[in-house]
Order: sequence, then structure tokens, then C-alpha cells
Amino acid sequence: MKISEMNWQQVESYLETDDRCVLPLGSTEQHAFISLATDSILAERVSAAAAETLRIPVFPVQNYGLTPYFMGYPGTVTLSQTTYESVLTEILESLRRHGFMRILVVNGHGGNSSARPSVEAWATRREGVEVRWHDWWKSPAVRSAIDAIDPDASHASWMETFPWTRVAGVDLPDAHKTPFGLSDRDELSPERLREAMGDGSFGGWYERSEDQMNEIWGIAVEETRARLTEGWA
Repeated sequence: MKISEMNWQQVESYLETDDRCVLPLGSTEQHAFISLATDSILAERVSAAAAETLRIPVFPVQNYGLTPYFMGYPGTVTLSQTTYESVLTEILESLRRHGFMRILVVNGHGGNSSARPSVEAWATRREGVEVRWHDWWKSPAVRSAIDAIDPDASHASWMETFPWTRVAGVDLPDAHKTPFGLSDRDELSPERLREAMGDGSFGGWYERSEDQMNEIWGIAVEETRARLTEGWA
């Protein structure tokens, strides 16, 4: 259930019998030939698909995250570490105040993970609150399925190129890009990083078959749903 399709009375009624919810995290950043909002689109969509049959509320995706290294690409938006951590903990505090005590954070952007310690520290200071952080695109089953197809797949490659992240009128290269070395990424200015990376893909094929994409997506939804249903305290 998307919060955007509920009113406050319905949320209050839900909280009488359940205290779970989902908070998707995304980013607005370059993704080579696909949407700048790819991370946000995928995090929100996999959250909604996983929670639908469970009737668990999914909050709107946090569209802006931590991506200072991509500021050489127009359209990218980044927050500072301090601001981002404050935004997340204030959102979580709002959820806790209303009675959401079991919160699944579904993250769609690697750069956001540096805020995970602050989120988990916030949860440990709140009695009865349990927060799970789920990086959906690199969870064990998803990554295993991706590696079976193309172990070089990474940022802005086929593994993020679904029908809902493609951009109208843009043809994707029929090619396999050599993986981009990331060891010195943090030492490069955004402009130098763009010069080194070119189109923005980290490597791998730019697209794969519809059957392969459906397989990956199905695994992602099931693995996210398992995080909502299994092992809560």
C-alpha cells in the first residue's frame, strides 16, 4: 500500500494491528543512458511490489541522496553527509512517533550506505524500534543472479535498465563496457571522474533480454518481501 494512496484515518486503523512500514531511499544522479531517477524509481517500485500482498504501507521514496562524485554530470543532485543523516533520522523519528516500530529501509543507491551507521545508531536509542537496511540490488540472491549473466554488471548497466528506467527516444549501445576501476574514485574531482568514466556506466552490458530482466526483478521482489516477513524481533 502506498502512503500516497491512503489517508490518515486509514494509517491510524492499520497501526491498530501492525507496526511495519517501508521507507525507500533513492538518488537523483547520472545513469549513463537511462533515467537520472533510476535509483529512486527502482527502490520505490521494488518496495511497493514486495509490500503489496502484505498490505504494508510504503512511504514515498527519498529522491535525493549522497552522490558528490557525480556532480560533473548535469542533473545530478547531492546532499551533504550531515544533511542526509539528519533528513533520514528525522523521517524515522516521525514514523516512530506515529507507531511504526518495524521499519524496512530499502536502499537503491550505494552512496547512501554511508548513512547506515547513523540510522542504526538512531534505532538503538529508541526502545522497541527495529530498523532493517536492505540494499536491494546487491542482496545475495539478486547479485548471484546478476553474476550468472554478467559479473561485470554495475552502476548504469543492464542490471538497472528496466522498462521503467529507460528514456524515450534513447537507443542503448549494443556493447559490453570494460569495468571502470573505482579504487581512486574519491580522489578525483567530479570533472576528472566524468573524463575518466565517459558515459557514466561502471561496466557490463548496456541491456539484456526481457526474460533475464524479469528473472532479476522477480528475485528482487521476493528477497525484499522476505525482509518484511522473516525474523523480526
